[in-house]
Amino acid sequence: MGQLCAKCAQLLYNLVLSVKTFSSNLVQDVKECLAQIRDCSCLKRTKFESRQLYKPTLQRHEEVIAQEFLQHIERGFEISPLGEVSLSALKTLAFSENPDLQQSASLFYLQISQHLNIQLPSEHLETYYALLKSNDLEVQRIASLSLVTFLLKGNVPKEHVIQVDLLEPILELLESNDVTVQCNSCACIMILAVSDTNREAIASAGGVVPLLILSKSYDPRVQQYAVGAIFNLTQSEWVQQILCRQGALPILILLLESPDSEVQYYSCAALSNMATNSQHHEVMLQTGDQFLLQMLLFLLSSSVDKVSNQACVCLRNLVTSESVQTSLIAMGILPRLLPLLDSDNMEAQQNAIVLLRMLSQHPANQDALVCHEVLQTVGKLLFTRKTDPAIIGHAACFIKNLSCSESIRRVVESPCVEGLLQAIHGVEYLDEEALHCVTSCLGELVKHEVGSVRILELMDELLLGCLVKLAGQVEQTETSFQAAVMIRHLIQHGGVLRLLKSHISKIQQYLMKHLTHQETRFQQLGISTLCLLQKDMEFSSAFSQSQLKTHLDQICQQTEEMQELLRMAVGNMDT
Repeated sequence: MGQLCAKCAQLLYNLVLSVKTFSSNLVQDVKECLAQIRDCSCLKRTKFESRQLYKPTLQRHEEVIAQEFLQHIERGFEISPLGEVSLSALKTLAFSENPDLQQSASLFYLQISQHLNIQLPSEHLETYYALLKSNDLEVQRIASLSLVTFLLKGNVPKEHVIQVDLLEPILELLESNDVTVQCNSCACIMILAVSDTNREAIASAGGVVPLLILSKSYDPRVQQYAVGAIFNLTQSEWVQQILCRQGALPILILLLESPDSEVQYYSCAALSNMATNSQHHEVMLQTGDQFLLQMLLFLLSSSVDKVSNQACVCLRNLVTSESVQTSLIAMGILPRLLPLLDSDNMEAQQNAIVLLRMLSQHPANQDALVCHEVLQTVGKLLFTRKTDPAIIGHAACFIKNLSCSESIRRVVESPCVEGLLQAIHGVEYLDEEALHCVTSCLGELVKHEVGSVRILELMDELLLGCLVKLAGQVEQTETSFQAAVMIRHLIQHGGVLRLLKSHISKIQQYLMKHLTHQETRFQQLGISTLCLLQKDMEFSSAFSQSQLKTHLDQICQQTEEMQELLRMAVGNMDT
């Protein structure tokens, strides 16, 4: 008799829980548990055990094949080490009941795996089926290791492994009591689960439960590969549902406490994927007293960049509700988040500024965020990452959210405003979305007296020229409108008119585009800007001799005609 496998041990453990809770279905639970243990192979006499009673007989044809294959190797494979002759011999060795012959085949593949730089012919994967199903532990170890090597080097397409039914023996090896076999089989599943098509196949074949069991292994290699495989599986939304039903979330959350940085990273990355679906948030946040948030905050300060970065991603995916946002501020996230913004890791900076922007969406958090340390760090970020559109865009949105705060003076007096204006200078580095965020933020700040005064202090002719150019790019609707809003507000200050005079012709062009725009807001903004500019004699003279005058006359005539028609229509209704 053998020992209970991990699956059967889990079944008995579940049975004990049922007894303790006096389940009403206790009798049925007992029947089902015993039936499944009876049908499992772990307690049955195996071929390997029966072999211990006698020495396996070497069949005559196996002896001949082995000798010919040995000669083939000694001659240096005159034809090909993976040709028909080798394949035929390897199949005979692999399907033999003699473990020594099976070991010879598995050792051959291990040796080949170290040096092969071409695709392994798919016919050889049939041989692997026999080797992985072998009852000899050493054969299992060697064969699974060589398969991992082939997969890592790309000698075997991941989809082919599933197509030739190798998934079944690989999953069976997950339930082995040998740590080496567990490690190799977990590594195989981890690599296979990189493929979209393989993830559902692994989950459908029952691969989730063994991986969850091995994720709690005391062997660090087994645990790393098991959690890594789970992480790859979470990239499928369908598999996520299976993982949730099998209780994966509490396990992954507890694994964040692991002292192993690889386990921390993979469990955190898996939780990040799960958190992209808001339906999982309730279960994730219910574990312990805000235990998940506490662990993620702790990992933000990890010395391992990929761990701290992944913790930031997970928090970013979780802060979709106001309650989580306010909880994180109350738990002291800022001192842990600011070092990421100030790091040399661009990916970490991107994720940190996204998280900061999301935290600023809730008005209750804004007073805490309008502090010297935060504004100084964001301002520095705008200068150091001025060519990164993602960082610039999210930073601008963050500042815009704070512009609604009563503490707007702190925002205006910080380096953030200068950083945003610099972004306008470097407009060639920004995409349309980032540019819209920057102009929208500045357009909001300039509406406040304290904001417009600060922007005027930093304004120069070159920057005004950039705004005029953006205002004329009406194909970028929001950017054009916000740039024109800024110009409209700044015109009210005398010094700006002087700087604008070198751009009169371009101003006429953008005003003409706005006056002929189909949106009323553009037309109204254009007319109000025109009225302000006409207070200056030089602008007034230039406009009176341009197409603007002709177009405005046409608008007036159309308006008078429209008013007359409206009066007639209303008069007819009255009669």
